[in-house]
Amino acid sequence: MKSLVDNARSFSTHVAERAEEFRTLEAGQSPEVLFITCSDSRVVPALITGARPGELFELRTAGNIVPEYSSDHPSSETATIEYAVRVLGVRDVIVCGHSHCGAVNALVSGDDLSAIPAVQGWLERAASRPETTTPSSPDLAEAVQRHAVAQLERLHTHPCIAERVEAGTLAVHAWYYEVHTGAVKQYGPDDQSFRPL
Repeated sequence: MKSLVDNARSFSTHVAERAEEFRTLEAGQSPEVLFITCSDSRVVPALITGARPGELFELRTAGNIVPEYSSDHPSSETATIEYAVRVLGVRDVIVCGHSHCGAVNALVSGDDLSAIPAVQGWLERAASRPETTTPSSPDLAEAVQRHAVAQLERLHTHPCIAERVEAGTLAVHAWYYEVHTGAVKQYGPDDQSFRPL
């Protein structure tokens, strides 16, 4: 914690060195991309993409789960997606899964999550078990990739996404990030496989 506090204390000095860049941020934000990924601390969207402040609008959830749209029971995830698409006008949405994902591992292995009931409820309501031919793979690559595609498909249940995709003003993508190598792959719907970016 000390290193984080020390960095926070000195951060304004770094901002002062790049004053003009940061001054533009006070006028508002206009990110081009909504980046949906896992809450896992090993996944750092700005580090992976090289994004500068103001370039990514982020949604982080346990297991990078996108809940199905429900106007009767809006969630913070739904509100974030809607705001990014309808207010900020992002042009791309990326759902990024990652290797060694604890949430996907729990889904694949059927772990007993009764000691963490909120997590158990989130996973039960928000995701189905990803089908995989290699469930014992330590990085869970196949399961995570299938899970990311399933979340991409769930995005289309959100009216704001479906409307903009149909209009051709929004593109949606599924990525897979390997935490142990830094490699990023993108899903190609034509051949239904993940290939290096």
